[in-house]
Amino acid sequence: MDERTFAQMAAPSAISPLNKGMGFLHQALKPEAIAALGWNLLKEDLSLPSAVLYRDKLLHNLEWMQRFIEAYGVHLAPHGKTTMAPRLFQMQLGRGAWGITLATPHQTQVAYQHGVRRVLMANQLVGKENMAIIARLLMDPTFTYFCLVDSPAQIDQLGAFYSERRLKLQVLLELGVTGGRSGVRDDQQIHSVLSALSRWDDCLALCGVELYEGVLDHESSIRAFLERAVTITHTMLTEKRFQREPVLLSGAGSAWYDVVAEAFSAAGFGDSVEIVLRPGCYLTHDVGSYREAQTKIQQRNPIANHMGSGLLPALQVWAYVQSLPEQDRAIIAMGKRDAAFDAGLPVPALHFRPGEDAPKSAAAHWSLTKIMDQHAYMEIAEHDDLSVGDLIAFDIAHPCLTFDKWRQLPILDSEYQVVDIIETFF
Repeated sequence: MDERTFAQMAAPSAISPLNKGMGFLHQALKPEAIAALGWNLLKEDLSLPSAVLYRDKLLHNLEWMQRFIEAYGVHLAPHGKTTMAPRLFQMQLGRGAWGITLATPHQTQVAYQHGVRRVLMANQLVGKENMAIIARLLMDPTFTYFCLVDSPAQIDQLGAFYSERRLKLQVLLELGVTGGRSGVRDDQQIHSVLSALSRWDDCLALCGVELYEGVLDHESSIRAFLERAVTITHTMLTEKRFQREPVLLSGAGSAWYDVVAEAFSAAGFGDSVEIVLRPGCYLTHDVGSYREAQTKIQQRNPIANHMGSGLLPALQVWAYVQSLPEQDRAIIAMGKRDAAFDAGLPVPALHFRPGEDAPKSAAAHWSLTKIMDQHAYMEIAEHDDLSVGDLIAFDIAHPCLTFDKWRQLPILDSEYQVVDIIETFF
């Protein structure tokens, strides 16, 4: 099918690009061809509900984070599990990201198939087929991969598997905290891991140290954890425990990346250590916990404060008002299948009536009180100017669990024109 035939088939009157599962659309058309179709959200060219991204805000967030990272002289490997959207990975890499962080072999394979050649898998690699997936990728000499280790049992399994295949796997020692998730808790566990690695130095290369500070809630405990990581890294450098130069030191989710950047960059490693931070939600941001975290970052971090405007929410879900059954209630055609609800219900942000010039802010008193699979209950006032068929845009808390509900998301410009469509691979 040539592009002209496809464009005729996919004209807005015939088909919408936002039906879930319709991945052939963005595969068949390049961004400029998608833009040429002229789809516009406000003209109701898209099937709603739909999660959408805003190009200007994405670009702002990309540039903001890269400037922040460069100010500290560290590297950025954004966590790809947030979006699992290879086009967004390429945007991040194209603006200076060191690599992409992922959580599973499946995610790693998806990234590799879409051109990503440096992956930090911030997780343990466990299981025969999972190891086999990575082994197949390591056959490509242009592919660089790291995973985490925290126990002799895991190390022996990795060693036996990769030794038999004559492959060398790069690993990072994961540090953990009592009551947290994976990671070594104390010096005795570190010693047992290092002893196990020494048995497999032909196929397992210790390349650095990793942690995830987000398992802790308070800045003082996080700083203590980071100081422990710095001390351990210094000690292991002195003892020549690593098989990579420079050594990797990695941490930072989306809530405390400023503290990690500050602590690690001030440790005095120089060129002997490569510091890699891994926030993932900065690209789209949100109006929930990450907005609260970013507000605190802007307040406590001098570099973020000096940079002025912070991150902007770049993800919304648009949906129709489908029923007004009671004077104080509107039923919205959007539900748990469409938007994250684990970290707070979606927040009404914009209101648009077809035929008007532009959206306006949603009424301050509108709020969701309940969300079901395909319906949301929105509390309104008796005389609000709201009609069946009106469009409501909702801001989202926790972008990770909104992205994974959509196979395609359009990217809109400032006039709500569709300028691209990204595909996710969950």
